[in-house]
Amino acid sequence: MRPSPLFIAAAAPISWGTSYVVLENLHPIGPTSAAALRALGAGLLLLLFVRQWPRGEWWWKSALLGALNFSLFFSTLFISAAHLGGGLAATLGALGPLLILAFNHAVLGQKPQRTALQAGVLGLAGVALLVLSPGVQADATGLMTGLVSVMAASGGYLLAGTWNTPPGASLVALTAWQLCWGGLLLLPVAWWLDGPLPALTPAQLPWLAYLIVVGTALAYALWFRGIRDTSPVQISLLTRLSPATAIALDLLAGRHLGGPQWAGLGLITVSVLLGAWPSPPAQAGEE
Repeated sequence: MRPSPLFIAAAAPISWGTSYVVLENLHPIGPTSAAALRALGAGLLLLLFVRQWPRGEWWWKSALLGALNFSLFFSTLFISAAHLGGGLAATLGALGPLLILAFNHAVLGQKPQRTALQAGVLGLAGVALLVLSPGVQADATGLMTGLVSVMAASGGYLLAGTWNTPPGASLVALTAWQLCWGGLLLLPVAWWLDGPLPALTPAQLPWLAYLIVVGTALAYALWFRGIRDTSPVQISLLTRLSPATAIALDLLAGRHLGGPQWAGLGLITVSVLLGAWPSPPAQAGEE
């Protein structure tokens, strides 16, 4: 019996939730530089494996997907994490499913399924409890860059689900192209924002290798496979596993959560389970 595509794809956001710990151990490398190394390193690794290049319109399509899914998403997410902490930055990703549902309804005329909408609202409530609870330090820069990262990723998921895989190319190849574009587009921005890249110490190399191989190359290959085999809405609901993982790691590091924050984490957990539950068949007259 083959595992569910959602179950396989869930490994991706779980690994992403660990990336904030990795980022702390890569200091003094700046957040934008770390994002560029992450994307370009993983892209080149996958490109060496598949040895396929884009053709025709997929040059600009893969560049646009790379800019959204990796250049903009990675950089703003890491900047947000530097200001908010990994748990809160990742938690903002719970807004993504509602953005996708709103776009599908406004642009494509697709009425959101009740289960997906309920899961999205529960996730939003969980975000509010986690981010707006007393004592949480959330500055404007962290919140704004976190919201930009959510919008970039949501747009990338929608396009990836709409365009699917190019003829004659594998899903891994498409992932490799996006990652390479994402890293290349970030390099000049990283130089401008963070300055020259400092030398890595021997102790930092395993952290960077984990971020590139497990947290990016493998994770995104599974993630885009999930988008292909299910839908962007279903897959986006799994992003709540990233803040859950990040917060669990924060707890292991000694962070304290208040009652409202535990309630928010609980709502996010329920929203993930609800979003993964099979939707009932549409009744007559329903879209």
